[in-house]
Amino acid sequence: MLLAFDVGNTNIVMGLYSGKDLKGSWRMETNQKKSADEYAVFIRQLFEVHNFTFDQVDDVIISTVVPSMTYTLQHMSRYYFSCEPIIVGPGVKTGLIVKYDNPKMLGADRIVNSVAALAKYKAPLIIIDFGTATTFCAVSDKNEYLGGAIAPGLKISSEALFEKTAKLPRVEIEAPKRAICHNTTEGMQAGLVFGHIGMTEYIVRRMKEEIKQITGEDKPVTVIGTGGMAYIIKDNSDCIDIIDRMLTLEGLQLIYEKNKPENK
Repeated sequence: MLLAFDVGNTNIVMGLYSGKDLKGSWRMETNQKKSADEYAVFIRQLFEVHNFTFDQVDDVIISTVVPSMTYTLQHMSRYYFSCEPIIVGPGVKTGLIVKYDNPKMLGADRIVNSVAALAKYKAPLIIIDFGTATTFCAVSDKNEYLGGAIAPGLKISSEALFEKTAKLPRVEIEAPKRAICHNTTEGMQAGLVFGHIGMTEYIVRRMKEEIKQITGEDKPVTVIGTGGMAYIIKDNSDCIDIIDRMLTLEGLQLIYEKNKPENK
């Protein structure tokens, strides 16, 4: 089986695949201080709860936006799974034509999401990942990664308000019923959530216009949302067509199929 790691700044999402079938997925905190052995112990416990064993893992693929985690998970894969993991990055076959000034600077998660979205949905596409950062990716129907935008995520914005002001509290991220709020907590929630929705709607609208200019074609653009905060935005806006929480894991499985060793 294939063990896929999507390493974000806040969480690691892990998926176990048998062929194209996702047998299990788990989420854990990204902790750069943990050793390869500590991660292995935690993963073994998760496996045991669901009746999986390390012996069932034949290959590992890793997408990470946290460089220091690469060595940790590489070492763990070599020692505990007896395999050399595939690291998504330069030299890995994806099928994407990257129109980026420096392709090496493009986050692995954005590549993986684009590969999955192209395989599942009708292009051209805008893929929005609502994670620690909110990223926007534009992809043409010719498998071209056209570029994108990066903004602070909802959690970062919320923590900045709490840490950089004297009296504002830490609040839960949820949409209030109104924009004209009668207390500080709801007022902060309105500013955070509705502000993020406004940003999302504007960037989507702008990207749709630019995709038409770049491609010279007036085709419908499909907007895909993924990441932990995606539903909060979708529930309060009509600019997102589809929410796909498993997009990154599915992209990792697809990239593995393009790069797996000949004998597997």
